[in-house]
Amino acid sequence: MIKSISYWSFPDEMSVEDRMRAAKRLGYEAIELTLEADGEICPDTPADDIKRFKALAEEIGLQTPTFATGLGWSAPAVGVDDAAGAAGLAVTSKQLEFAQILGASTILVVPCTVSPDLEYDVAYDRTIEVFSGPIADEAADRGVFIGLENVWNKFLLSPIEFRGLLDEINKPFVGAYFDVGNVLVSGYPEQWIRILGERIKAVHIKDFNTDIGNITGFCDLLEGDVAWDLVMAAFKAIGYDGPVTAEMMPPYTYFPLRLVEATGNSMDEILKL
Repeated sequence: MIKSISYWSFPDEMSVEDRMRAAKRLGYEAIELTLEADGEICPDTPADDIKRFKALAEEIGLQTPTFATGLGWSAPAVGVDDAAGAAGLAVTSKQLEFAQILGASTILVVPCTVSPDLEYDVAYDRTIEVFSGPIADEAADRGVFIGLENVWNKFLLSPIEFRGLLDEINKPFVGAYFDVGNVLVSGYPEQWIRILGERIKAVHIKDFNTDIGNITGFCDLLEGDVAWDLVMAAFKAIGYDGPVTAEMMPPYTYFPLRLVEATGNSMDEILKL
């Protein structure tokens, strides 16, 4: 597996280059860069700048196997109608473009959030429609997987449902970006891994304290209730050997890079299992 760290695990004031160099210095093999609303990597960033970041990563000795964004929360690809999803699809297309340049195999996509305006069954049907369409063909043309992520968006609340949705989409470059910590509030990640199987194209890890049971329950690796021995055994059973990205945020208020360092040390122990 590839030991990776999220761009979001670093202080906001650090540049892309500084984050890369810190990740390498602290023992990571890879970094997950992100598409932001503005800044060094945003929708208006020229392709030549993305090529420069790729060359810089290679010079430093880091891989860039995945590419994420948080823009899907405000601009989801699946809306109540085509017009509502247009901005989100443009974000996904831009992710695919930049990921191809970076040599990333998978992008992270939060397809939508179920709400009073977007009802669950409508969200399910429209997700199938959207990700069976032209965006899936673009992903195939670029050779980059669209990884739909399980997040706290009131959607895809069971592994069987997630598996069924991906099977109904039935596109070779649309799969799952699986987040280990996100499912612990209502299930067991090792079961999700077994059920989703080879549909998993990339992995996020974080830990979670079930006694707290809400957003403040996310905690440092090895301090929560993830059964890491079972999780790693499940990944081995399905033959997963791709990027494992620690998505730890926000950074500590004091000595923020200690979060990245401590996370790396914990990952070393987890990845040995």
